[in-house]
Amino acid sequence: MIKNFIKEHHLEYYEEANLKRYNTYRIETICKYLVFPKTKEELRDLLKYLNNSKERYIVLGNGSNVIFKNVYYDGVIIILTKLNKIIIDDDIIEVDAGYSLQKLALETCSLGLEGLEFACGIPGHIGASIAMNAGAYNSSLSEVVESVEVINSNYEFVTMTKEELEFDYRNSLFKREKEYIIVSAIIKLNRGNKAEILEKISKRRVKRIETQPLDMPSAGSVFRNPPGMPAAGALIEQCGLKGYNIGGAEVSNKHANFIVNAGGATGKDIVKLINKVKKEVKEEFNVDLILEQIIID
Repeated sequence: MIKNFIKEHHLEYYEEANLKRYNTYRIETICKYLVFPKTKEELRDLLKYLNNSKERYIVLGNGSNVIFKNVYYDGVIIILTKLNKIIIDDDIIEVDAGYSLQKLALETCSLGLEGLEFACGIPGHIGASIAMNAGAYNSSLSEVVESVEVINSNYEFVTMTKEELEFDYRNSLFKREKEYIIVSAIIKLNRGNKAEILEKISKRRVKRIETQPLDMPSAGSVFRNPPGMPAAGALIEQCGLKGYNIGGAEVSNKHANFIVNAGGATGKDIVKLINKVKKEVKEEFNVDLILEQIIID
């Protein structure tokens, strides 16, 4: 039994836990077990047990890119926030998967290091952000990641180089090969002008406040921007969908490529609204919008 394993290995866990705090949509979802490994070895042993016993599980970062579709998840949610060590050696950063990307970006910018300015507004954790090749302002993590340490399908710790990660726009090897779990990364930055870096991120912060619904629960951009077309938000706005709502889920009036929890939204509300937006954009522009966020059944 999973509970016996968790107790025997002295893992921090909670039964029948509410995941509202662990997803940025603030959706009310209950999971059977919520587990917080404190070391990469604890994570490896837990993954091995769960796979061998055919237990459902998800490894979650900050929950900033996920939609819990149902009110109950009959499985184990693994949160990596306890894997949060960091070593900064000049312009080389060794950082665990559970460390906040936003925090890392702000810390390195404050040290006069260039390369993560784009990430100062991205709320994800390092591991999940690398897996989706998070980015903004025409930059992404693929430009600064040198290598990652993963747990592979044989439960070994293996280092993979940037070339092996198959980075693409909001994509990587990890979105296709689910057996690899990132535990840490090496990031290479550059020395820059600290005052100029801080001014850049300050201006971008002001712009985000003006153009994005940062005061409401969301999971950031819903759809990828289609190549060779206006941005997804522009297409959605031209369909007249700003402010359109289903239940508590609403297309933001501030930025049409954001869906917000306007109050009491369920995962089903959000998924229905996503499908409505996709349908309208397809009918109006013959464009198939690609979802950036991950729907968890």
